[in-house]
Amino acid sequence: MGQYSWRDLVRVPGLLSLARLPLAAVFPVVADEPRLALAVLGAAALSDVLDGWYARRFGQVTATGAALDPLTDKLFVIVVVVTLAARGLVSPSEFVLVTTREIGELPLVVWLVSDRAARRTRALSATANAPGKLATSLQFVSIVLVLIRSPFARDAIVWTALAGAAAAVLYWSRALRESRSGRARE
Repeated sequence: MGQYSWRDLVRVPGLLSLARLPLAAVFPVVADEPRLALAVLGAAALSDVLDGWYARRFGQVTATGAALDPLTDKLFVIVVVVTLAARGLVSPSEFVLVTTREIGELPLVVWLVSDRAARRTRALSATANAPGKLATSLQFVSIVLVLIRSPFARDAIVWTALAGAAAAVLYWSRALRESRSGRARE
């Protein structure tokens, strides 16, 4: 599972992941209509759950999918949070808190995508960690709470940041450990 393939983009899991891109493009258009914005968020969350489930259930787990899924997640979240910030629904500090995981993982993603040896160690194909899944879930919860103007939005954003920081640290430590063990085998 260490090689990328264009063909994997048009398999069901890849298409489900890629579906988050047009949803991200639509979100700024519908952000002022809470019901439509919530529908877009729901569709994105559903695509996120289904892509992994389908890939595992039908034996279509690939390096391409392992890279594509978190990339489309991050792009979707960034577009949504930038939109919320542009509309004054989240402050600059809340923006940073909601995107803590993305900020922490961005250099890791660049390294893993650009370094052939890192890819060879299968760091990209590693499964998500529990804090990563929790951070994704909390991002969606936080965004929903912001959209419905809940008084609990700020608390959810702080919990999102904590889970995101934990996820980034665990992803980094796993990638570095796999990189070292891959070099030791060479």
